Amino acid sequence: MRKVIISGMIGNALEWYDYALYAQFAHIIGLHFFPDSEIRDILTFAVFAAGFFVRPIGAIIFGNIGDKLGRRFALMLGILTMAVPTAAIGLLPSYETIGIAAPILLVVIRLIQGFSLGGEFSGCITYMVEHSPKNKRGLVGSASFISMCLGMLLGAATASTMAYFMSEEDLVGWGWRLPFIAGLFVGLIGLYIRMNLSESPIYQQAKEKKSLSERPVREIVTKHYRALLISIAIYITVTAPFYTATVFVESFLQKLGYSSLIAFFASSIILVTMIAILPLSAIISDYIGRRKVLIYGAWGIALSAYPTFWALGQMNDFLALIASFGFAAIVAFYMGPVPTVLVESFPTKVRFTGVALSYNISAAIFGGTAPMIGAMFIKFTGDKYAMGYYLTILAIFTIFVLRWFKETSKISLEK
Repeated sequence: MRKVIISGMIGNALEWYDYALYAQFAHIIGLHFFPDSEIRDILTFAVFAAGFFVRPIGAIIFGNIGDKLGRRFALMLGILTMAVPTAAIGLLPSYETIGIAAPILLVVIRLIQGFSLGGEFSGCITYMVEHSPKNKRGLVGSASFISMCLGMLLGAATASTMAYFMSEEDLVGWGWRLPFIAGLFVGLIGLYIRMNLSESPIYQQAKEKKSLSERPVREIVTKHYRALLISIAIYITVTAPFYTATVFVESFLQKLGYSSLIAFFASSIILVTMIAILPLSAIISDYIGRRKVLIYGAWGIALSAYPTFWALGQMNDFLALIASFGFAAIVAFYMGPVPTVLVESFPTKVRFTGVALSYNISAAIFGGTAPMIGAMFIKFTGDKYAMGYYLTILAIFTIFVLRWFKETSKISLEK
């Protein structure tokens, strides 16, 4: 079981390690690949966002692979298509060397990564939870989110360490490439571990009974659309608050006038707090049920979102850090059981596809767009804390949809 969890966590951590690296080195990447200084930042983050739009496509392809050819094969393919493009960013010649081909290739690489993301996380949680004892499914599923936060912390720490020890000239010239290239070696370790894993016993049993679906996407849409829509709604209140806490808050604090050091501390506190709370929330859900934890957590987000941004706006360093901690704890409490809920919501023969579509549709529409929509809310309302309104609306919507969510913690996955 330990090897199963480690293999899942390595691939997922690599995904978010790359995410954090790209965000940390966005300005340097822009210098190398986009010569037009006036729109450099826009183009750099547009390339970053491009990966989100192909994630649902990756969900469909990897869903078919995972449900028809096996979880293990999908996991091996997923980590390979994540590790190689990550290293390719570090090896890619700049605009100065190969001209317009440089930004075009960068976009292609990010699209491949986005395609890979469509299956990596989904396969990770499906494989781990299908191996888990019934009374520990929540805890095991939460390992996927824990590895997500660990990957982001590692990426941010790597970038900060290099910036501290290297001269600016070396960092901008070639140093930024090294951690991307290192991602290949991490990925190869993960691939080796996954090659030596056995297939999910639940999937293997379904395969032996010849009960697998020939057209999992079609079956999800026609026979399990209710579970799909509920799962998307549940994940909305993961993806929007998470991207807000881990991406929007740091830039928001700097725009308000906080020092970059305080903004960095706040961001780090958010990730560390989530790592601590996620398993506790998941364990609670194993005892009292998923539905109660989801409802309590969603109400917590709905009631705390606006006060959190108000507290951040008071220009008090201590209050900002406390608010970051509190909001992260509430969001993590809601998040804890969600990976397992997605797995428990679909039958074995279409489970990989159902999880992949739920996660990626929600993330593509409400996750990557959260910082942008927050900025729009602020602009149109004139209220600098308006991001809180957006998160409150989404949380209340999820609470409304949870009326139709039936408890899943006691069901058998062998169906």
